[in-house]
Amino acid sequence: MKYSPLLVLLTCFLAHADEGDDAPLIINGCTIADHSQCPGADLKGADLRNQDLRNMNLSGADLRGADLRHARLDLANLEKAQLQGANLTRASLQQSNLRLADFTGATLMAIQGWGMFAQGAQFQDANLSAAYLQFARLSGARLHNANLRAADLEMTWLSKADLKGANLGDANLQEAKFGESNLEQANLTGSRQHYANFQDANMEGCTGCPTTWDK
Repeated sequence: MKYSPLLVLLTCFLAHADEGDDAPLIINGCTIADHSQCPGADLKGADLRNQDLRNMNLSGADLRGADLRHARLDLANLEKAQLQGANLTRASLQQSNLRLADFTGATLMAIQGWGMFAQGAQFQDANLSAAYLQFARLSGARLHNANLRAADLEMTWLSKADLKGANLGDANLQEAKFGESNLEQANLTGSRQHYANFQDANMEGCTGCPTTWDK
């Protein structure tokens, strides 16, 4: 059977097009792929929706205003990364390293953050409503006016965290560790506090905080 040159050319073109669709995304020299090394990468405002960033090294990267909705960031290294104003709605950050990262004004609604490491991270004015944060480490994190409404914080470490003005209404705080934290003007109305630890926490002006702990 003979094939016309035009048909052969079209077949080759489609084959190469399919290969291109599978090629990883590259932004400013950073390959967006599992285990990729991109410390300090410039990804400001990047469209990273649904991308696989698992195990990536993005320490110190600039992700300000980036769109990371539904992205997979499990086990990624985002230490000291800049994520101000980024959108991480429903992203997966399980066991990722977010130490000292800046999420000021970021959207992290309904993220999967089981066991993530975010000690000393900045979450001022961030939206973490309905976030799944069981066993996460948020000790020393700054969460001024953060929205944690209906978040799952069971067994989460929040010792010495600054939650001034934060909204934890209807959140699951069972066995959460709030030792020496700042809950000034915070709202815990309707939250589940079974076995939570508030030892030496500052609860001045707090709504819904327990009254049985010494201040």
